Amino acid sequence: MDPTDPAGEAPLPCVLSFNASDPTGAGGLAGDALVIASVGAHALPVATGAYLRDTRETIGHAALDDAAVAEQARMVAEDVPLQVIKVGFAGSAEAVAAIAAFAADYSDIPLIAYMPDLSWWDDQEIDNYLDAFRELLLPQTAVLVGNNSTLRHWLLPESTTHRHARATDLARAAAELGVSYVLATGLALPDGQIGNVLASPQAELCTQTFERIDASFLGAGDILSAALAALLAMGSDLTEATLEALQYVDQSLDHGFHPGMGHAVADRLFWAETDDSVLEADADASPSTDIPDPFNETKH
Repeated sequence: MDPTDPAGEAPLPCVLSFNASDPTGAGGLAGDALVIASVGAHALPVATGAYLRDTRETIGHAALDDAAVAEQARMVAEDVPLQVIKVGFAGSAEAVAAIAAFAADYSDIPLIAYMPDLSWWDDQEIDNYLDAFRELLLPQTAVLVGNNSTLRHWLLPESTTHRHARATDLARAAAELGVSYVLATGLALPDGQIGNVLASPQAELCTQTFERIDASFLGAGDILSAALAALLAMGSDLTEATLEALQYVDQSLDHGFHPGMGHAVADRLFWAETDDSVLEADADASPSTDIPDPFNETKH
């Protein structure tokens, strides 16, 4: 038995997540940690700053100094073995550069990058951020995750046909910048369906279609990218991890709720819910200390 592991079990796979703090709990670091734990891995959260928002709107972001971002990552990575790196909102072009320099030192670790909607931000800040991400982080990205509309406007800005661009078009544009795969979400389909496609420059590798949910959610992209990163860290292949991550997001959204006066928030612990009938049947039973299995039922 390993003396550093009292339980005598293998340690959980670890995902290092760069992201901002989100006071709504819908996305950001808290969301990443919750999703990664739900899937069955361990999150190493590195703060890049804090969103200034509620469930109704985002009004700004307080960025953390890029040196502090880099030092957080460096210290934990020198202590804990990493399986996957996930990059959410870095908060500034300077932080993107710091994260890229860190990732270059761990080039054998897969990097999953999520590009959120930045329309709430200042135009100059957006341009600086996207330029830095394009030049410094995309060349190191294994899978780029984002909403179809967000990725089209970023990767195909000059195309007169970008409104009808396919996932493979996005993947080809991303590949020219060094990205291996693109996972595009939110493709509008007939009959109220929503399409999600994992693509390489050559082909669509897998497609998952869901019914449109009649609600506007915060944090769905963070959930998907965090779930994908955790599943890859646990040893799933890319196609399998993508399909399972999409199923996890769909069920999380399906069990969503409105904690405030604005957008809905996904229930990432939907798998831990207990039917009222079961609660009533067990009302007189002795308290249990059993912990529900994670979403994918992997045991450690």
